[in-house]
Amino acid sequence: MQPRHLKILGVPIDLGGAHRGVDMGPSALRVAGLVEDLRLLGHKVTDLGNVAVPVPQSIGSGDPQARYLPEITQVCRNVTERVMLEADGDSSMIVLGGDHSAAIGSVSATAAVAAQRGQRIGLIWVDAHTDMNTPETSPSGNIHGMPVACLIGEGPAALANLAGLSPAVNPTNVVFIGIRSVDPSERFLVKSSGVHVFTMRDVDEMGVRRVMEQAIELACAGTSGFHFSFDMDGVDAQVAPGVGTPVRGGLNYRESHLLAEMAHDSGRMLAMDMMEVDPVADVQNQTALLGVELILSAHGKSIL
Repeated sequence: MQPRHLKILGVPIDLGGAHRGVDMGPSALRVAGLVEDLRLLGHKVTDLGNVAVPVPQSIGSGDPQARYLPEITQVCRNVTERVMLEADGDSSMIVLGGDHSAAIGSVSATAAVAAQRGQRIGLIWVDAHTDMNTPETSPSGNIHGMPVACLIGEGPAALANLAGLSPAVNPTNVVFIGIRSVDPSERFLVKSSGVHVFTMRDVDEMGVRRVMEQAIELACAGTSGFHFSFDMDGVDAQVAPGVGTPVRGGLNYRESHLLAEMAHDSGRMLAMDMMEVDPVADVQNQTALLGVELILSAHGKSIL
């Protein structure tokens, strides 16, 4: 393992979902020993703290088809600007959520930094959900169900062009893993956009190693590498109960680790998100502890 300079940024946002709790995810991951454990691996770690996020009770939710859109846009813009400011060519960013809307900011930043070098990026999105609703298709208006639509240029204009780059990621370089919950209204965009989807049936039939091999190949085709965005609800709820929107039948403990280990071993991972940890729904912080383990696996920790 090559030691790196890792920078950690927390985004304690729960404006994108329907339930409070995931705003405490960055704290739960830090309490679980993230910074100390990364340093024990030999990495230099700089914790940048958290971006500011308004409290839902202090503001109105606004448009029911895109709830808290102005506030989420500002938070994601702040994330993008901070990540771009910290990009120096020698460090790698780890963004802690918060709900998955925060990834609109983190992925847009990774894409913008690559664009400054004349390059594009891929995206590997581990999740129970495809997160490709738009305000027109969303049954809830919750923006944490829209980030990938935004990143391929199909979501609200304010979020689809955060860094002056739309789409942030070419749909053909977007790969989902672990999918098992897709709203009927978003299926058309998922199927017609050109993204690649490995459902849990694909994981069952192909095995997670083959799935991840293909995912890396697809995400890296013509790109400088991939942003690895991991929603903890991609893991089965029995293994990771403390998440914003749990869904039965997800990745098991070892499958989750193998995805992270292969992301590291590929040498093509540009940045990582760890999203949707909800300590309110958790049992003795076990989901945050697993989240830390997965971040460690994605940054070089191995069994031997």
